[in-house]
Amino acid sequence: MSMRENIRLTDAEIRELLQTARAMTLVTQGPRGYPHAIAMWFGLDEDLTVRMSTYATSQKVRNIERDPKVTLLVETGRAYNELRGVMIEANAEIISGALEETVQTMVEANARVGISLPDADQLPIELKRQMAGKRVLLRLTPQRFVSWDHGKLPSAQTPEALST
Repeated sequence: MSMRENIRLTDAEIRELLQTARAMTLVTQGPRGYPHAIAMWFGLDEDLTVRMSTYATSQKVRNIERDPKVTLLVETGRAYNELRGVMIEANAEIISGALEETVQTMVEANARVGISLPDADQLPIELKRQMAGKRVLLRLTPQRFVSWDHGKLPSAQTPEALST
């Protein structure tokens, strides 16, 4: 078995990492050909589809309009032997006019970082329009997962690895 296979996260580990992440890096293809990477708060569906809310006029929306292929990244750890992460190749869909789902995504994303908002169904429609009226929903459907856990490396189990 290859080293890559040895350090790959299981499906359950990927799910746990995504469920506990505070933010995720969204990478789109910028207008001059360079990757455009930005940290985003997000909501997560049971099937691991990622949802994000952003302003309709943002650069990331313009980039997705040109090319819906995106990369998502979540990583944790400080020392080398603690590094864990998942990179997701995904297809992005821009959804306009989905006020309820956009607000729900905003509520979920804020909860991830400790900002409590009322349940979306308890918010008055005027407040929902104020929160999300100029926003779109990004639905990011995973196509491929690449993951790693350096704690699974054989060298991570030795005292020498802990000091590097």
